[in-house]
Amino acid sequence: MVLVDTCGWIEWLTDGVLADNYAPYLADTSQLIVPTLVQFELYKWCLRERNEAVALEIIGLTEACRITQLDTRIALAAADISTQHKLAMADSIIYASALAYRGKLLTSDAHFADLSDVVYWNK
Repeated sequence: MVLVDTCGWIEWLTDGVLADNYAPYLADTSQLIVPTLVQFELYKWCLRERNEAVALEIIGLTEACRITQLDTRIALAAADISTQHKLAMADSIIYASALAYRGKLLTSDAHFADLSDVVYWNK
């Protein structure tokens, strides 16, 4: 299982320099974890940068994946992670979600670069 951070989705959507790194993982929806927080961030980004039709289309793509809810287990793990690694709330929830499903977090966000179970691509 893998969780592509929001920055990875945006790289792929915009055909950014790291799009090819993320593409194989985004293509295999059976192995892709998508927290509702990532759906929020993607929808918000698409509304701001594109339009509502595109935003809904992208959310439709995520619906083919394993959607994870923020439950008590993930919330408490995220709080521990935030305290231990000095991560912001959203980053902590995303990382805790990946760990909760024994997945790897794929990202180009430097906040995650030195954490275990993270595949980090420098932009």
